[in-house]
Amino acid sequence: MKIKFIINFVLTLLISIPIFGQRPDFQSKFIFKGKVVDSETLQPLEYATISIININKPNNIEGGITDKNGDFNIELSRGKYNVKIEFISFKEFSIENLTINTNTDLETVKLEIDIDQLENVDLIAERTEVEIRLDKRIYNVGKDITVRGGSVADVLDNVPSVSVDIDGNVSLRGNNSVRILINGKPSGLVGLSGTTGLQQIPAESIDKVEVITSPSARYESEGTGGILNIILKKDSLEGLNGNIIANAGLPENYGGSTRFNFKKNKLNFFNTTSFKDGFNRGKGIAFNTYFNSIEPTTYLDEKRSDKRQLNNFFSNLGVDISFNDTSSLIISGFISNSDNTNNNITIYKNLDSFKNITNESIRERKESEFDETKQLSINYTKKFKREGHEIVFEYQYEDSNEIEDGIFNNQTIFPEFGSVFIDKLVTDEKQKRSLYQMDYILPFNKNSQFEFGYRGSFRDLLTDYKVSEFINNQNILDLDKSNILNFKEYINAFYSQYGNKINKFSYLLGLRVESSNITIDQRTINQYKIKKYTDLFPTLNFSYEFNEKSSLTIGYSRRLRRPRSRFLNPFGSRVSIANAFQGNVDLNPSYSNTYDLGFLTRSKKMTVNGSVYYSKSKSVIQIVNQATGDFATLSKEPLVKVPVLKAFPVNLTNNYRTGTEFNITYTPNRKFRINSNLNIFNSRLTGSYNNISYDSENLSWFARMNASLKLPKEIDSQLRLFYRGPSKTAEAKVKGFMILSGAINKNVLNKKATLSFRISDILNSSKFRVTTSNDQFIAYREFRRREPTYTLTFTYKINERKADNRRSRNNNFNRGDDSGGYGY
Repeated sequence: MKIKFIINFVLTLLISIPIFGQRPDFQSKFIFKGKVVDSETLQPLEYATISIININKPNNIEGGITDKNGDFNIELSRGKYNVKIEFISFKEFSIENLTINTNTDLETVKLEIDIDQLENVDLIAERTEVEIRLDKRIYNVGKDITVRGGSVADVLDNVPSVSVDIDGNVSLRGNNSVRILINGKPSGLVGLSGTTGLQQIPAESIDKVEVITSPSARYESEGTGGILNIILKKDSLEGLNGNIIANAGLPENYGGSTRFNFKKNKLNFFNTTSFKDGFNRGKGIAFNTYFNSIEPTTYLDEKRSDKRQLNNFFSNLGVDISFNDTSSLIISGFISNSDNTNNNITIYKNLDSFKNITNESIRERKESEFDETKQLSINYTKKFKREGHEIVFEYQYEDSNEIEDGIFNNQTIFPEFGSVFIDKLVTDEKQKRSLYQMDYILPFNKNSQFEFGYRGSFRDLLTDYKVSEFINNQNILDLDKSNILNFKEYINAFYSQYGNKINKFSYLLGLRVESSNITIDQRTINQYKIKKYTDLFPTLNFSYEFNEKSSLTIGYSRRLRRPRSRFLNPFGSRVSIANAFQGNVDLNPSYSNTYDLGFLTRSKKMTVNGSVYYSKSKSVIQIVNQATGDFATLSKEPLVKVPVLKAFPVNLTNNYRTGTEFNITYTPNRKFRINSNLNIFNSRLTGSYNNISYDSENLSWFARMNASLKLPKEIDSQLRLFYRGPSKTAEAKVKGFMILSGAINKNVLNKKATLSFRISDILNSSKFRVTTSNDQFIAYREFRRREPTYTLTFTYKINERKADNRRSRNNNFNRGDDSGGYGY
């Protein structure tokens, strides 16, 4: 009986303990939480400071900062507190004598802008230099004065992990298979002419650049190197705001742009218009050595000079309609055109085995190029009751046309003057593209959500390539060199992904399926081929936050690189008088599996972001060079011919790429800041073609440094240094080069305007040098695309200082593809 009584007593006691523990009188710790937003835009304020002082223990100060959603969650002991919530350029919010004896939720705290403080705040350290998400890194453009008066291409050249070579080609971590998006969508400005269309968007219209090395399933699979997503500015303040920019410089270049937003109630109109006119001058040399087992070695020496005139125009116009709190519609469109000319003079010298001149000729090339792109975009967003629950529909239509018209004059000048031999080349490309997209996001709670969507991209490209020769003052079409290609690329994709956050651990798991239908219709030789393939692309992204200042990320993604239309065209085309290019209709996509390990740590004065990455690519697309056995006519009187080299793409076996990079931002005080970026990568290629091994290994690197210093009299200065280390491919060795640029900036007209002066390539060192070789020839090329440039820029702001400050704190106002998936 006693034993039964003891057992019942112990059980009753054990059951009672947790019940008593739930009573407020016995609880010692409570949750104090809330959300901090901008009172006008209602956008969350990340990194707002929460200071909590215990009235009975004034030396005991607790607190924290808000996350990217503006939320804070702090554990407090029972007691009375004074609470203060602060954010730069906003008025302080405070609560006195707050009693904490239960879990307390302040709900939404709305901070008001402090106009007086806004006029005096020093903005050099204002913006978060890098933001880390599960599937991306976000670099805020900020007050980079070295790109004032420049374009998107200048901005990309200053983004860590990104490098732009002298020919304008963009690479990410040394990989040139990069997908460039604008506001999360493909654009005609990155299409027919490669990245040259980016020259038409002014740098001042860019808000941030997302570097996505481990893309989530939401993003298209194209681009084995990753994705660069350019986010354009879009303000949401009432009234009119924007800027007017004018710039001029040497060598002869001038331009201007305007950017306006006007919001009235539920309507927000926006427009960016720019134009640019000027000249670029370049020069180059080439020296080819031809080996022949029967005849002596011969040489070809080339010297060339270029003068390019650029005339670009770009304008977009749109309206954002908010029907109510849950429905909005954005309709926008742009038109861009460029009318450029290029005058090139090349002198050829044929040399014998003793390097004596046997023949000398001159070739003058006069080219005109006209590009025009028109695009219409429609976006409809429907939000539901639960925060973050929404569905987005998008449609985009694009019409592009590019016409290149070139005349080539060839004349022998040694050993005697010959007659002029004239060729004419016209390339007419027309492209139409339609894009349909739907994204549905369903959050289960604050920390988890599910997402799925569809994306259909349909592209039609018609290329008409005509080569003719002037004979007896008549333009005669050369049917052996002219061709018409109709290329169609239809891609349907579905994706789904799920993200969750458990305490300090976050993950994002996704799967994307893409069905590709490619049609190559070479009408000239009646060759028709359809290529169909369906692929799965899984993505895995993990993150662990050690504390508020340190985090670790791990990512995996599978991606592909589809061959371009030119690479699939089986009809050969002449690149120069002694060089030809021919596509390969049997070329297949290359696939890559990429793994990325990254870390981020912050201190009061320094931010360090680094990563280690590894990628394995199969069926890598590689350009192979061979002697054709054919000869090109350099001169008819006297008759002189040179060997023709042919370049063509093939699928080699594997490419193994490993690398590491470090980004460091150091701000010792509010007057000085230095950013540095180092990327070291190794690429190993294996494979053979026609019993020739193309195995190679390339260890290369590039480094970038930006130093910003605030001088007396409120003058901002910035110096930028970039160095690209030497590299090599299967057949080519590329030497390193360095570019040094600088700029100064001064506020004028009572801070309503700025005056900036920048110098690009101060040391005139942006020189491209490459040697290509095999057992048949050695070819050396050296050229520079442009001279150093000097640019003076005047910017007049219309209510923009307030907008810039507010925009810099609200970096997530664009959701869609530009915010890209589930971030924490």
